[in-house]
Amino acid sequence: MSAASGGLPAGELTAADVRDVPASWKVVAERTHLRARVITVRTDTVRMPGDDVADRDYIVHPGSVAVVAVDDDGRVLLLRQYRHPVRRLLWELPAGIRDVPGEPLVECAARELAEEAGYRATSWHTLLDMYTSPGMADERIRIFLARGLTPIPAEENGFVPRHEESDMPVVWVPLDEAAGRALGGMIHNAPAVAGILAAYAALPDGFASLRPADAEED
Repeated sequence: MSAASGGLPAGELTAADVRDVPASWKVVAERTHLRARVITVRTDTVRMPGDDVADRDYIVHPGSVAVVAVDDDGRVLLLRQYRHPVRRLLWELPAGIRDVPGEPLVECAARELAEEAGYRATSWHTLLDMYTSPGMADERIRIFLARGLTPIPAEENGFVPRHEESDMPVVWVPLDEAAGRALGGMIHNAPAVAGILAAYAALPDGFASLRPADAEED
């Protein structure tokens, strides 16, 4: 985008350069305001271009995983969960926090699919990597595509739902219908919207273009 069109000059950059890359501006001071069970709230004073400094408040998060589980009939599994900060019942993907140190992400995802939805899968691919809200948190989520689904007998699962998870109904929705509901503003959860639309976009080649389940995170 040129300066004349309202953005910063692009210089020599082209579409081939559109890839997120690591970078770190110098932090000259940092303060921790809260350490909670899952998150930490911090303020970093960051040296900006032009030698200015500015405070940036953000949440430190361990990261998470989510699963787009698609059955042999092309339906995606969605579950409904109460989310207190937004005061809504949201339709979401099976998901969870990366709370086991050293656990491969696909194993974390398989555990969440089993616990929250009661299914196991024989086929796993990496669908998306995304930052849920990079202006205010460092949370990174990997979204997997899971296929070859079979239900887990209740006596084998062993997961005891608590709190919001104790009232979490599950439905199967045709993938094209789920994509329409996301675009129609009926699904609001960010990983669910992104995962559903990504799976729908990857459908024409039978998901052949997706990365393997153990793909490295950039």
